Amino acid sequence: MSLETRFERHTLPLEYPFTIARGTTTETEVVTVRIEDEDGTVGIGGAGPSAHYGETVDTVSAVLPDLLAAVEDVDDPHRLERIERRMRETVNRNPAARCAVSIALHDLVAKSLDVPLYRYWGLDPSETLETSYTIGIDDTETMREKTETALERGFSTLKVKLGTDRDREIIETIRSVAPDVTLFVDANEAWTPREAVSKIDRLAEYDLAFVEQPVSAEDPEGLEFVYERSALPIAADESCITLEDIPRIADRCDIANLKLMKCGGLREAKRMIHAARAHGLEVMCGCMTESNASIAAATHLAPLLDYADLDGSLLLAADPYDGVPVDDGEIDLAGLERSGTGAVLE
Repeated sequence: MSLETRFERHTLPLEYPFTIARGTTTETEVVTVRIEDEDGTVGIGGAGPSAHYGETVDTVSAVLPDLLAAVEDVDDPHRLERIERRMRETVNRNPAARCAVSIALHDLVAKSLDVPLYRYWGLDPSETLETSYTIGIDDTETMREKTETALERGFSTLKVKLGTDRDREIIETIRSVAPDVTLFVDANEAWTPREAVSKIDRLAEYDLAFVEQPVSAEDPEGLEFVYERSALPIAADESCITLEDIPRIADRCDIANLKLMKCGGLREAKRMIHAARAHGLEVMCGCMTESNASIAAATHLAPLLDYADLDGSLLLAADPYDGVPVDDGEIDLAGLERSGTGAVLE
């Protein structure tokens, strides 16, 4: 078998400026990988690197030639375990770069078997979830307007970014226009442990599902302090990067939030899900601001999850790739009429 590989960079504008506790972005830079077999079948994968985890499109582009050379050397996309091992031996870090290759390979393998990825994994497409839609930090009136827009688009699960001196005002305003939605909040490490406990006590009256990453990932004892005193369930995001982190957070949170761009690929993501279950944790899959070249693959994990936060492509002004249908916020795996991940250039 002969494989041909290539990649390209894209800069994609966001629909709205996107602000979290760490800063504001107006566009996202991604890298798309294509792996083609001798029959002309093409697997598509994407990297949505995050500078917070030490990656940029420049670092991804720098290591992809070596990663793709390893794929070409193995020369059989079905040997996913061997390729994953070779990629780790070649580039130990750079998880978003490895993830783009992992997604492209899974897409190619499932396409070669003429099945969608969820079926290749043996999953039931009816066991699906709604994805949340994220409301970034802004002035309170703009956050109200964004919430109203999300409701008009059919979303009934919202994630609200916090980490300001008006967090309660924000949630009170959003609840006033969205009283019935499932609502959770994400502080992105912005609070101190004692501040987190105090804020969560005040926010609990607004019927929140959980609070994501209230304190710094560099303060595991602080996360434990909050978890033991919190009036709401706690999700770990920045504290939960790879498989090795699952036992470390098991007694410090209720929910493990994995992301493909943090963990390095689909096989590692599935291992993290099973490990989290073994430690009694619920599981969420989140994302960066990404195109469907990568988001489409993540949606196939939905039957294994408790929560999905896979709106990365929905936050774009336009996505060059189509993916799995998302109707009124629900990930419709059964409605996918293509094999592979479903990612296709529009």
